[in-house]
Amino acid sequence: MFARHTTLNLQFKFPAGTSRGVLLHKPSSFLLLEKDGFTGIGECSTIPNLSIDPVETYSEKLEEVCRLLNEGVDPGALDLTLYPSIAFGLETALLDLKARGSKCLFPSAFTQGETGIPINGLVWMGDKNFMQKQIREKIAAGYHCIKLKVGALDFETELEIISGIRQQFSPEDIELRLDANGGFTPTDALEKLEKLAAFHIHSIEQPIKQKQFEAMATLCRQSPIPIVLDEELIGVKPADKEFILEKIKPAYIILKPSLVGGFRQSEDWIRLAEKHNIAWWITSALEANIGLNAIAQWTYTLNSHLPQGLGTGQLYHNNIPSPLAIENAKLFYKSGADWDVNPLL
Repeated sequence: MFARHTTLNLQFKFPAGTSRGVLLHKPSSFLLLEKDGFTGIGECSTIPNLSIDPVETYSEKLEEVCRLLNEGVDPGALDLTLYPSIAFGLETALLDLKARGSKCLFPSAFTQGETGIPINGLVWMGDKNFMQKQIREKIAAGYHCIKLKVGALDFETELEIISGIRQQFSPEDIELRLDANGGFTPTDALEKLEKLAAFHIHSIEQPIKQKQFEAMATLCRQSPIPIVLDEELIGVKPADKEFILEKIKPAYIILKPSLVGGFRQSEDWIRLAEKHNIAWWITSALEANIGLNAIAQWTYTLNSHLPQGLGTGQLYHNNIPSPLAIENAKLFYKSGADWDVNPLL
């Protein structure tokens, strides 16, 4: 097996705003594994100021991984604890190589184009007009579950935007999920959650920054809105996973395989969550279509009935052409459609 890596600088179609700043572009690295005339490709996707992968040594680690694989080292022997995105990329590249480069990693009714995965419609932060425009587009496209990024704009403006949705659509018509990305503080979070609760919110992700265990546990007990852990799961040692869930007791957790170390690590979180009666769903982490495809196929095998966060494939001008498509608020894998991975070869 011969291993190498390459990088693609993904260009957003619009300024993607979060409480951590605005993204205009995002580089993603790709591991390519070649054997017997086939090439398996895995995406190593990181998000600035969120991924734990060390930026200053990232390229060197990719070089080291390729060198060791080319020397015949067992992929399972590589220590990628500090590089969860590379662990995910390697895991999926190996699956693709096993599938002879077909990108069909988990054959199912989904990969055969027979059924789609229900997804939420993601509304990015921006000024009031921009957010309202996105909301109208999502509703017109048939979404019944909409996720709004909050926590960076003036809070009263955010309340006004959410109120505008509820004036037109009941909770039965539109399910509202919020994602604060840690944008609230322990001192103001509960007051804000109480105001937001008036609009029948399904859940809110990470209202305060991670690693504030006592404050987050208190919020989970007192909040009128079910709380979801997201960033809280990133960079957690295996031995500490159950402690966090027991300590905080969230209503839900969200799993991003690129950020937590791949499918096996994600499945470990799912096992522990179900043990403690915590629900979950899966979200992509701004991957290009290579990573999104792997996550979507794996997610389908989990048989979750909740809308998943897998609608990020349309974010970029220069995404990898793929059979993935969104129709009627579902992600489909169009059988007969082609991949074009030439930009990576």
